[in-house]
Amino acid sequence: MLDRAVSELSKPSRRLPNQRWQIYPQKPEFAQKLAVLTNISPIISQLLINRGIETPEQVQAFLNPESLVLPSPLEDFPDLAISLELLQNAIASQTKIAICGDYDADGMTSTALLLRSLHTLGAQVDYAIPSRMHEGYGINKRIVEEFHSEGVGLILTVDNGISAFEPVARARELGLAVIITDHHDIPQKLPPANAILNPKLIAESSPYRGVAGVGVAYILAVSLAQQLGETKGLIQPMLALFTLGTIADLAPLTGVNRRWVKRGLQHLPKSNLAGIQALIQVGGVQARDEGAGEQGSRGAEEKIANPKSKIQNPKSLKPEDIGFRLGPRINAIGRIGNPQTVIEMLTTDDMGVALERAMQCEQINASRQEMCQQIEQEAIAYVEAEFVASLQQDRVLIVVQPNWHHGVIGIVASRLVERYGVPVFIGTYEDEKHIRGSARSIPEFHVFEALEYCHDLLGKFGGHKAAGGFSLPAENLQVLRSRLIEFANQCLEPQHLKPLLKIDAEVSLNQINQQLYQQLNALHPCGMDNPDPVFWTPNVQVVEQKIVGKGHIKLTIAQTIDNQEYRIKAIAWRWGDYFRLPARVDVAYKLRENYFNGNTSIELELIGVRLPIQLQQFFASPPIPSSTTFAYNQRQYTCGFYKNGIGAELRIKNPEGKVLVMQPGHIIGLLGINRQNAKEVDISQPQYDSIIQAALQALSVKS
Repeated sequence: MLDRAVSELSKPSRRLPNQRWQIYPQKPEFAQKLAVLTNISPIISQLLINRGIETPEQVQAFLNPESLVLPSPLEDFPDLAISLELLQNAIASQTKIAICGDYDADGMTSTALLLRSLHTLGAQVDYAIPSRMHEGYGINKRIVEEFHSEGVGLILTVDNGISAFEPVARARELGLAVIITDHHDIPQKLPPANAILNPKLIAESSPYRGVAGVGVAYILAVSLAQQLGETKGLIQPMLALFTLGTIADLAPLTGVNRRWVKRGLQHLPKSNLAGIQALIQVGGVQARDEGAGEQGSRGAEEKIANPKSKIQNPKSLKPEDIGFRLGPRINAIGRIGNPQTVIEMLTTDDMGVALERAMQCEQINASRQEMCQQIEQEAIAYVEAEFVASLQQDRVLIVVQPNWHHGVIGIVASRLVERYGVPVFIGTYEDEKHIRGSARSIPEFHVFEALEYCHDLLGKFGGHKAAGGFSLPAENLQVLRSRLIEFANQCLEPQHLKPLLKIDAEVSLNQINQQLYQQLNALHPCGMDNPDPVFWTPNVQVVEQKIVGKGHIKLTIAQTIDNQEYRIKAIAWRWGDYFRLPARVDVAYKLRENYFNGNTSIELELIGVRLPIQLQQFFASPPIPSSTTFAYNQRQYTCGFYKNGIGAELRIKNPEGKVLVMQPGHIIGLLGINRQNAKEVDISQPQYDSIIQAALQALSVKS
């Protein structure tokens, strides 16, 4: 019976997230000193210290990005002057300009931004985006030949082109001028373009270093408008598209990105772009004051709060509105639809057309969600059957199956990384002889370097540290698997194979209030390289929990401080696998504001949970002596730690001889006179949790 129970306990639904918690070292004296010097609260100064911001000057530049003195982009981008000259000449001579974009949110917003601005500045301009399914990423010879046949004189790439040596060489052969605007990693051999604008080619100290493809397009378009003296009415529409693309592409929200995105988020709700308004309307996004309520950050996936609730006095959007609501609707088109839908939506001035295209985005995003869910389930089943036993040795996951949609496997790769804590390379067959795939990574593993390590086995490949894309002959799959395992074992240690959770500071539940939440607004906009603050609270009690929506856990947690109980609601997105959570846990979370039926409240978005440190320590090294007696509800009990196989278990015996048995990390225990006839019980229930806490207290006092 116990063997069967132990087997049951190991099922995925009985586990906790497999995480590494890294809690930043707290520097209370330094934080207090910085707080006094800069007139901010000590908790905000600690959060800034965690982000490497340690001087009053750095604090000022971060909290007030408008105070940043920006160099002219002409100083930092060596090829910007020649790019502007080429564009001015093309406009003056009415030479046809063609933009080659990309099918992700960054590429599509970049394309729309340059289409709108060049058209407004008097250019003859058109565009093309390669087919994700049939051609893959980046400008190719077919597009170059087509542009040439249409009489194009100048090609402008956006969010691609830095690795396209042969297509660019062909364009130059045909007499076309080429400007590359891109932000991807620099290859060993640059293409022979007339001009290349890429932040990876400029000084690391430059505030423009972190811009995405849409940031490069924005700098080019604004610089051109300024040179032509035609900025009126151009800057704000371009800023809206810049903000949308920058956040959706997960670009770092530092340097000029922070400055321009902060501006853009305030401008977006009142943007005069029909496409932006249509997207906001269809996506159900509500703008709000800097401290006003929100319905919850994950509304793109599901609307759990009241979708009809409205925020008064709209002022600004937040990055999560784009990251979880607007961005996915644009990206879905690039994954499984026609990018022309998004380009038309973002370039039209007709609200009717814009709403029609926004509804198409909505429908395609719903299909994308269903597709992702199905492929994720299939991928998990395949991994559990084939690879899960060898993950610790392999340190990387290579999953290839037929009939998966190439447009969504990158999302599934991210979810597998989240689940298994290893780098994931996922692919699907284009035909019997060819595989195309995507890769997602963990902090200690560099995807682009891994792909370069396997370059002789691959067709096309590209990417950066965290993500990449690749293709290969199907016959090379097994050798590729071995080579990636070899690479992973060179750079990863066993301790790396758990998702890393970086935590800013410990907070008690009685400290969580509107005042704390308002203080955190100083850090916004949060995103890449400036993450949302993550707090943790030890040894809380889970008093209520239930599954809502498609596998989310909604719960209430409590903490008793000085004989007073404090309760707060929380949501754990896509944590259905971990239901039910143990009755006592340490929790890590972000703070979210929930606005519902006219009431505003602070809630927790759980991103980490583990057994309380006290309990972990007990099981790791049980106290000596490891058994004792204690009184509970006027009855006498005995309790102790006992070896069971390779681990320890806690046993509590009542006066009638019944024994309650629990193992670390499990919420199902055994209760009975002997193991053969013991029944399974849910020890997260209050009657069992209370007696377990009493036993642990008795053992702690005894030791």
